[in-house]
Amino acid sequence: MDFRPSRMAVVAKQVEAFVREFFDQNPLSQIGLVTVKDGVANCLTDLGGSPESHIKALMGKLGCSGDSSLQNALDLVQGLLSQIPSYGHREVLILYSALSTCDPGDIMETIQKCKESKIRCSVIGLSAEMFICKHLCQDTGGSYSVALDESHFKELIMEHAPPPPAIAEFAIANLIKMGFPQRAGEGSISICSCHKEVKVGVGYTCPRCKARVCELPTDCRICGLQLVSSPHLARSYHHLFPIAPFDEVTPLCLNDPRNRSRSTCFGCQQSLLSSGNKPGLCVACAKCKKHFCLECDIYIHESLHNCPGCESLRHSNPIVANEG
Repeated sequence: MDFRPSRMAVVAKQVEAFVREFFDQNPLSQIGLVTVKDGVANCLTDLGGSPESHIKALMGKLGCSGDSSLQNALDLVQGLLSQIPSYGHREVLILYSALSTCDPGDIMETIQKCKESKIRCSVIGLSAEMFICKHLCQDTGGSYSVALDESHFKELIMEHAPPPPAIAEFAIANLIKMGFPQRAGEGSISICSCHKEVKVGVGYTCPRCKARVCELPTDCRICGLQLVSSPHLARSYHHLFPIAPFDEVTPLCLNDPRNRSRSTCFGCQQSLLSSGNKPGLCVACAKCKKHFCLECDIYIHESLHNCPGCESLRHSNPIVANEG
C-alpha cells in the first residue's frame, strides 16, 4: 500500500502515459510488453507501433501473483530483440516490484548474452535496491533507479521516452525500404489485413501489394514493407539535429535604446520587461540572435524543435538565380 491505491494501478497508469509519450517522440519505433509472474515470463504484445493495441492488452492483464524470474524475462526479450536490425536500438525497461528473483539457471550468463547482443537494460524498482538489478544495468549500459513515490516514478519512467544517443560504433548506415500508403476513401469497403475484419472507409492501402492496414506506422502483414507517413519521418528527424541551447541574455542588452525590438519575445510577442520596465530573464538564439522568454524557450526545445527566428530568416532570404 506504499503506492495508492495499489502498485499495480500506479504502474498501469504510468505505463499507459509512457507508451503514448514514447510513440509521440519516437513515431517509427516499436514496443513490446512482457509480464513476469509465477516464475514465468509471458509476451503480452509483440513488437509493434500501435499505442492503442498495447494499452488495450495491458489493461486486460493487470493480475500479479507468485515469484518473479528476472532470468526468464531477459531470455524472452533477448529472443524478441534479436530480430532488430543493426541500425536500431535494442532496449529493455524493467519495472520491478519484487525483492528477489527465482531463476532456473545462472543469471550471470544471461546478463552476459544481453551484453553481447548490444541490449541496453534499465530497471526502475518499486521496492528496495537489489544488487542483481544494479549489476544488470551497469553491465549493459543502462540506468537503475528506485522510485520514492508516484510522482518520482512518473519522472523516472518518462526519462526513457526520448531516444538515446546513437553510438558511432553500432550506428551503421543502411538504406531502409519504406512505403507511404494512401488513405482509403470514406465509402470504400475492404478486409483489414491486421485484424482480418471487414472495414468501411477506415485505413490505408499499401503501395506495393494494395493490402489494407488500420493505422500507421506498421509493417504490412502481406509483403512486409514498412509503412509510414511523412509526419512520422519529420517528427523523428528533429532528434538527429536538435536545437542548440539558447544563451542567457544580460539585462544591459534589453535596456539598450538602440535595440527596442529586443525588449519583446520573438515567439509570443510579449514584453521581456517586468514591472517597472526592469529587464526579466530571457534567452537568445546564437544563430539568429532573436530573443525569447523562458516559456517560449521550453516550448521550442521540448515541443516545436525549430527556432522561429531561424525559420523566418530562411524564408525571408530570396534565392537569386543568375544566367551565365
